[in-house]
Amino acid sequence: MIEHITSTDFTDTQRLFHGRGHAYPNLSHINVDWFSPVVLITLYQAVDSEWLAVQASALKAMIKECRSVQVQHRYEKFAPTELLLGEPISKTIVSEQGLNYHIEFGKAQNSGLFLDMSNGREWLRQRAEGKNVLNLFAYTCAFSLSAIAGGATKAVNIDLSKASLSKGRENHQLNQLAKKEGKQVIFEGVDIFKSNSRIKKYGPYDILVCDPPSFQKGSVNIERDYAKIIRRIPQWMNPGAKLMLCLNSPDLDENFLKAEVARECPDCHFEQRLKNPVVFKEAHEGKGLKVLIFTYQPQ
Repeated sequence: MIEHITSTDFTDTQRLFHGRGHAYPNLSHINVDWFSPVVLITLYQAVDSEWLAVQASALKAMIKECRSVQVQHRYEKFAPTELLLGEPISKTIVSEQGLNYHIEFGKAQNSGLFLDMSNGREWLRQRAEGKNVLNLFAYTCAFSLSAIAGGATKAVNIDLSKASLSKGRENHQLNQLAKKEGKQVIFEGVDIFKSNSRIKKYGPYDILVCDPPSFQKGSVNIERDYAKIIRRIPQWMNPGAKLMLCLNSPDLDENFLKAEVARECPDCHFEQRLKNPVVFKEAHEGKGLKVLIFTYQPQ
């Protein structure tokens, strides 16, 4: 695994090795991420402990800034995290594109920032100036940070999880953006599918970011539910609005999303699919993250 890592700059947080793309034989159950000063190995099935120890030592030796190598066992209940080498670091602050994010290890399945979406955050930042941005399934509000850093007049973060939005507030405080809360940055802990009036309240919007989970028991089944979001676009968005619609299901390709848009909101016109970071190599096109850009232009 270590021989496939080509990065030489560890300034920004990043994925170092993406085995889940099935591009590397016998390594499809392993990812490696850099959350300075922590290397996090994520396992989706058990591995030989001696092999893991060798990999951990090699990673620590390769990255001089590394002070801790940890492993998360995603195949086990509650996805526990354990220390392999170095210091027992449970929290850190990482940087990406000049913005800072709180990261936690061992408390939840996800650490607080999805690294495959870095190009999407950059796309938004470059286009946010003067725009009112709607961020659905906001999680820890990384897109909101990109929008405000890019000069957005408003970023409205919607997520059912108030705990995730609380971490989003902390990320805004970390970047000295907390003073903008209430006017320029909005946090709404509501169900997207049951709160249309609350979403409309802060609109109309110029940019929509929609990055939903593929499935969450009792709340989201994106194959069934994406249509419910797309058909609301005319109620939410200004003419000419840009839409970033994301899909992270290995079982649904970009044609699924294009078909949903064509059926539910034919005034949305496909522009491009954003490339994922190079490290997120996929053996089978369409299995990984899909980020599609549309323009809403009613006749």
